[in-house]
Amino acid sequence: MSVTETQRLSYIAAQAAEARVNVELQTEQMTLNLGPQHPATHGTLRLIAKLDGEQVVSADVMCGYMHRGYEKLAEVRTYPQITTLVNRIDWLSSFANEVPFILAAEQLMEVEAPPRAQYIRTALFEMSRIANITLFIGEMGVQLGAITPVFMAFRDREYVLNLIEAATGGRFHPNFDRIGGLKDDLPRGWVAETRQVMVKIREYCDQLEDLLMGNEIFEKRTRGVGVIPAEVGLAYGLSGANIRASGVDWDLRRDAPSPLVWKDLDWKVWTHPDGDSFARYWVRLQETREATRIVEQCLDGLPAGPIQAKVPRIIKVPAGEAWVGTENPLGEMGYYIVSQGGLGPFRVKIRSASFNNVSIIPWVLKGVYVPDIVTILASLYFILGDIDR
Repeated sequence: MSVTETQRLSYIAAQAAEARVNVELQTEQMTLNLGPQHPATHGTLRLIAKLDGEQVVSADVMCGYMHRGYEKLAEVRTYPQITTLVNRIDWLSSFANEVPFILAAEQLMEVEAPPRAQYIRTALFEMSRIANITLFIGEMGVQLGAITPVFMAFRDREYVLNLIEAATGGRFHPNFDRIGGLKDDLPRGWVAETRQVMVKIREYCDQLEDLLMGNEIFEKRTRGVGVIPAEVGLAYGLSGANIRASGVDWDLRRDAPSPLVWKDLDWKVWTHPDGDSFARYWVRLQETREATRIVEQCLDGLPAGPIQAKVPRIIKVPAGEAWVGTENPLGEMGYYIVSQGGLGPFRVKIRSASFNNVSIIPWVLKGVYVPDIVTILASLYFILGDIDR
């Protein structure tokens, strides 16, 4: 009976194991497909990894399964209609998606929302951040085999979504921003209830810290895994917690001019020097706590007065160009608008965070082992709508 190549290699490996020596085996590469429907890809994304044994030789990201052409859709709608589109790009932080577009339109119209509207915008923006990142904190546990954190995440995110719904009328797609202000004022009792929920979110962060970050498996699977040096992250255009976890002290809430009230509040930008999967988790955990404090300060300083500036009933934006980027939950998100003076924009370009954040996947996965693929994908945290806009 002839001996096959596979049997021959198995025999050599067995002999080497028995003799306790290392032998370099030349094996054929294997292609591993993750997705397009896979729990680790957070949506419809396909990852093609070439493997040498258990090690990744190369990895290619195939996106575009959900392409919806938001930019072209926006160019055939009026300005007030566009918020219903853009708050669906990153469906976990819808309110935050609306704000930079409205700010860009206000910049072109030379209109500024009243102070009360700016405080409410900032509070809802941060609550959108909490609702988004809370789910990440829970899901990261699932990718490492711990199911309890995600149940806790869904439980506590509901408190925040209930408040967003009470204020805006929508849980996922609020469509609450207007050029010059907001659709409505806050309902009675909302401020007191929000204070209680912010305390609950901090308790949730404490529980997750005890549950995961002291866990030996979590530490072993995340520390030193998927390390991204700061210069590499910057070269790939990473933003948000992904680049702050590589030690880059950069946050648009502090570092870019904005009519929102972050500059008037006392808060901290969190960074971590390690740049690994653990650091990305740790930074987001701290940012969730920090967001609760920002919300509380917005409520403390909430001024009286109108929530809408005087603007024409039919919005017609003067000719010109404007770019506004904000520090969204997943990183930098911005809108570049070109107006020719009509009811809708002539051209719109959207810069979303996830597209740049996943561009580093081929670099960061090269040389890692198969089980670490899922950990690294989870720690980069992306939303497919934010990529395929």
